[in-house]
Amino acid sequence: MNTRTAAIAFRLAFAALALTAVGVQFFAVTIAQGHSILNFFSYFTNLSNIMISIVFIVSALRLLPGRKDPSDSDVAIRGGAVVYIAFVGIVFNTILADVALGPLIPWVNVVLHMIVPIAGVVDWLLWAPRRRLPFRVVPWWMIWPAVYSVYSVTRGAIDGFYPYPFFNPEASGGYGGVALWCLVLILAFFILAVLVRWAGNLRHRSLTSPAAQSDGLPERAPRG
Repeated sequence: MNTRTAAIAFRLAFAALALTAVGVQFFAVTIAQGHSILNFFSYFTNLSNIMISIVFIVSALRLLPGRKDPSDSDVAIRGGAVVYIAFVGIVFNTILADVALGPLIPWVNVVLHMIVPIAGVVDWLLWAPRRRLPFRVVPWWMIWPAVYSVYSVTRGAIDGFYPYPFFNPEASGGYGGVALWCLVLILAFFILAVLVRWAGNLRHRSLTSPAAQSDGLPERAPRG
């Protein structure tokens, strides 16, 4: 199996795993037990797993013979999805591991919060982006989590549903505590985004260096 085939198989396999886990949780718990569909799609974990699955599928199709190279926006979108899914893994395993998040199926929890985040980062490092990412992608990547935070806090104030405890003023010592949590999370997200961009550019540079090209590395390690 060459690296192109390996990349396609890797991405399709983990996309299928993530979508299966999300689907099982949705139908076996949310629908079967009569929970809110809006609430289900208000969790950053579910949205990020769906997003990285779509990116995996699209990027796998991009590697098929005869397909065009991804555009700059495609690469930037892929990097953003990696940041989001990595953020899911980091936040859950450092802040939310001991927090009750509702009737979450154990194996689904492992897949969505551990396995898929690791797969997203591994994919980014093994199959580097085809183009160098400018720093301006970092603030663009931060728009979605900022909008999500505003939505979560605003909606919670309206109907009392908070997907995560740090958005809940009753669990965070008031709205001052919520604001502090949001600032900390946005700062952490910024640092993570910078690191993801740096790692992608570092791998891109190593695979396009004269030494790598003389060894044939770009051919053996398709990127995109």
